[in-house]
Amino acid sequence: MQSISRTAAPSLWREALLLGALVIPGPFAIDMFLPAMPDITRDLNTTIAATQATLTAYFIAFGLAQMAYGPWSDAVGRKKPMYAGLVVFLAGTLACTLAPTIGVLIVARVVQAIGAAVLMVVPRAIIRDRHTGERATRLMALIMLVISVSPMLAPLAGSLLMAFGGWRVIFGVLALAAALALVATIRALPETLAEGARRPVNAGTMIRGIALLSRDRGFMGLTLVGGFGMASFFVYIAMAPFVFTGAYGLTPQGFSLAFAVNAVGFFAASQMAAGMGARYGAGRVVMGATFGFATCAAALFGLSLVVEVPLVVLIAGLAAGNACLGLVIPTAMVLALEEHGDLAGLASSYGGTLQMVVGGAMIGLTGLFFDGSPARLILAIGICAALAVITALVTREATPAPI
Repeated sequence: MQSISRTAAPSLWREALLLGALVIPGPFAIDMFLPAMPDITRDLNTTIAATQATLTAYFIAFGLAQMAYGPWSDAVGRKKPMYAGLVVFLAGTLACTLAPTIGVLIVARVVQAIGAAVLMVVPRAIIRDRHTGERATRLMALIMLVISVSPMLAPLAGSLLMAFGGWRVIFGVLALAAALALVATIRALPETLAEGARRPVNAGTMIRGIALLSRDRGFMGLTLVGGFGMASFFVYIAMAPFVFTGAYGLTPQGFSLAFAVNAVGFFAASQMAAGMGARYGAGRVVMGATFGFATCAAALFGLSLVVEVPLVVLIAGLAAGNACLGLVIPTAMVLALEEHGDLAGLASSYGGTLQMVVGGAMIGLTGLFFDGSPARLILAIGICAALAVITALVTREATPAPI
């Protein structure tokens, strides 16, 4: 048994590094951009709400576009959709670099998101093509390890790039990353979907598949638990630049460092997800970590009702909550797909669409009461946590590994 694990581990790491390298331009397109949001607001002579719309539009377009890539990849294999998505992402990123107005930037971000959606759908389907169970969870967690570099390093990289040439340089670097990912897809990514396993794309098949998934309380529950967890990230991403630079007076570099600290908990915990799932049961891990996330959010919210939350306490509390999400999100993703191997592409894209639309909607809803204060940021995250707990409780008996 030891010899098997020693030979399997390097292969799994190589697979994770390749898939992580292909996935990473998508989150970098969000996180490198964050320190530049106040500068974009000034440079393009627009409002905070309009600048936040570049995120809202990105998330919604990203979510909806996933519905095309999943069924397409089920029909033609995994590589062709990757080629198309990366080309579209590259075109949208170049348009962001040249955008003269906030309206053009929003449209360019939509194009960018449509391309980036393939980087969420196809790698997850590739994992399901090759692995199930604990090994799939371990690979998903290793990819999360690679992706975790984004919130830790991307904002800092973005703030440093701004010092050399302003916010447009950020998109220039993202365009280069997209070009490199395209080359890696062509040269190093194997096709994982056999000819005999491919399913033709037609409206009837998609509608029946979506109807089947929508009736599956386990799939929907796990998808939405992960979705509300991810929504808390999206809300944080949209609000944090203005809270940290406004309420706490941080510089773009200081904001980048604070943002990176909040990723450490997620990064560390995600690497324990597979082992804890094997030891305690994946369903129990999802439920326990969801309650842990909600407890952290509730504690911060209670404190915010009494005093102004100190910066160090806010960062520590969010880091603890994110550690819980590091257990929830990869485990819930794997469990949601566990019983849908014959619909892996569609299930991955439909689940991703639901999660991104939920995230975009939560930005819009919580943005209605956002005033730039830490208390409102905490409240928005607390709402996401409460919805995640409610969903987990309602659907706990229907999941593949009951929670």
